[in-house]
Amino acid sequence: MKLGVLAGAFNPVTRAHLALAEAALAHVDEVVCVTPRVFPHKEFHGATLDHRLEMLRRASDRYRVEVTEGGLFIDIARELTRGLIHAQPDEIYFICGRDAAERILTWDYGESGAIDRMLEEFHLLVAGRQGAFDPPESLLHRIHSLDVADDLDHVSSTEVRRRIAQGEPWEHLVPEPIVELVQAIYK
Repeated sequence: MKLGVLAGAFNPVTRAHLALAEAALAHVDEVVCVTPRVFPHKEFHGATLDHRLEMLRRASDRYRVEVTEGGLFIDIARELTRGLIHAQPDEIYFICGRDAAERILTWDYGESGAIDRMLEEFHLLVAGRQGAFDPPESLLHRIHSLDVADDLDHVSSTEVRRRIAQGEPWEHLVPEPIVELVQAIYK
């Protein structure tokens, strides 16, 4: 079984998140949306963890929602392969945009070649986001392209929060089933 994992803060869930999950279904058997309790590169602010989980559940019933203890992809992958949050998949594919893939590949993991060893445990499905992703030649067998509509380049949780703070229209950036919940949480 090929499992797609869309991991994120979902602060809030956007139409782009759901488009990534939907596009991944062409490559995997199932998609699970995962939010870690703790992120190594950012702090939770705005919505609580419970709010984020509720937004995910309301946004779509096509994908399971899970919480992990670890925040790095390798931590999440290892929780998955040990069957802690899901039946053990044969292969794991993390779903992300170009910007996240670049962070993952350039993150300082504290040891040389760490990302190469990690990618032995999972694949990346990468959508172009404000530009195409050009992975290193040595990793092409573990990093795959994900086609998503170009009109979602400007859709991000950060942009939703910015628009709410500025009193600008934002409702079109989030899934319709969570508009009222987002309004209640972020206003």
